[in-house]
Amino acid sequence: MAHLSRFRITSRSALTVAALALASALPITTWADAPLQRQELTTALRQVQALQRLIETSAAATLIEPGQRYHFDYPRLLADLARVQSGLQDYLTPPRAQPRDMEELTGQYRVESASADKRAATRPGKRP
Repeated sequence: MAHLSRFRITSRSALTVAALALASALPITTWADAPLQRQELTTALRQVQALQRLIETSAAATLIEPGQRYHFDYPRLLADLARVQSGLQDYLTPPRAQPRDMEELTGQYRVESASADKRAATRPGKRP
């Protein structure tokens, strides 16, 4: 019987040691992935910055023609990209524990021009 209780203690100790080993291995694995994640986020930040430059170039080259009902809302897209860039930069270089601004992206980039609103208001039988 003493031999059996010693086996139980040994198996409990082995289970405890195994559980502790697994628990201590998890943070090491997470820590090992941190440099890879940081590298991927840094790459994403560079891509967002390149996309911003491309959008700015496109916005400067695009003229809104008179009478055009819809046009792409470049300023809104650039504002959303700036928020994404800011979020990536904040994560990569975290400030001291301060609250974050939890504003959502707008996602609506199609704008109806003011001249189309005026035409719709001046049509007979149409109510604004």
